[in-house]
Amino acid sequence: MAGYPLDRLYEEVAFLTYYLHWDYRTVLNLEHAERERWCKEISRINQKLNGEEDQRGFFEA
Repeated sequence: MAGYPLDRLYEEVAFLTYYLHWDYRTVLNLEHAERERWCKEISRINQKLNGEEDQRGFFEA
């Protein structure tokens, strides 16, 4: 069984701690799906604010 890519985990943690000012442990304790959902939602908000709604976000597959 392959683990979750470490680089991706660092990206998600950095993104959420930067934008939400949540502490490291709180973000790491989130389930993967929930952490990913928060990243996507924040990314969508940023795209709207920047007028980039038609572009694919960093956290979108």
